[in-house]
Amino acid sequence: MLLSVIIVNYNVKRLLADCLRSVLASSIIARCEVIVIDNNSSDGSVEELAPLFPAVRFVANSENLGFAKANNLGIMQARGKYILLLNPDTVVGSELFSTVCSFMDNNPDAGAVGVRMIDGTGAFLPESKRGFPTPWVSFCKMLGLGKLFPNSRLFGRYHLRYLNEYQTHKVDVLAGACMFLRRELLDKTGGLDEAFFMYGEDIDLSYRIRQAGYENYYLPETIVHYKGQSPHGSDWRYVKRFYQAMDIFYCKHFAHNNLLYKALVKLGIVFAGAITFLQRTIVKK
Repeated sequence: MLLSVIIVNYNVKRLLADCLRSVLASSIIARCEVIVIDNNSSDGSVEELAPLFPAVRFVANSENLGFAKANNLGIMQARGKYILLLNPDTVVGSELFSTVCSFMDNNPDAGAVGVRMIDGTGAFLPESKRGFPTPWVSFCKMLGLGKLFPNSRLFGRYHLRYLNEYQTHKVDVLAGACMFLRRELLDKTGGLDEAFFMYGEDIDLSYRIRQAGYENYYLPETIVHYKGQSPHGSDWRYVKRFYQAMDIFYCKHFAHNNLLYKALVKLGIVFAGAITFLQRTIVKK
């Protein structure tokens, strides 16, 4: 088995169906297995799609375990040399799997590989390649310096916009929406940290991959990611979970910094969360 594709689904039946059609059209699908972990969807995802896609293994959870834990369940069952964590709101090309697996075969230092993601309008999604949210990088992002100076190597290190999106790069962070992983690496580092219910687990895993001596590569192979169309509860719950995830990551990996620095970063997280919540509330009105 060359590749195991793991898709965690929660109430996005139609998007999942489109995703599975694109996955099963892969030129190397005969060497792949596809596992869908359903987090107790209420939209009939498993009941309706399982009969339509008999080649796909559906695992129905009795509760919503979150993104990290559900993916880990899939990883435990996976048999592939490589593992792909893929969001259900994505559409992939027929040669994507072949191209990335060949790249990983030829680059043994590649622990993980991410790709160029675009949204439904064709716009590039900057989270395709990111820098680690160190205290400095976090400050620049929360203060908006990254938006003011997106191509700056000093201020724009969160989204790495100064790296050409059409070229291959070694980067810090890859998006969990489409993340190819070397199975032998996961056996060493472990899977996703289940302390992250949703958001931040890809940053944490990317960090541990680098700590293990491997590289994270960004490839300019394009997929469509219908970002924002997967439901994530109310706006406040989304904001709260995202910034709580950043806090977990910071405390886990940068706790050695002085107390004042930690306090400032936590204050910035709260401030950014409040601003985001207000912006979303105003847009709704």
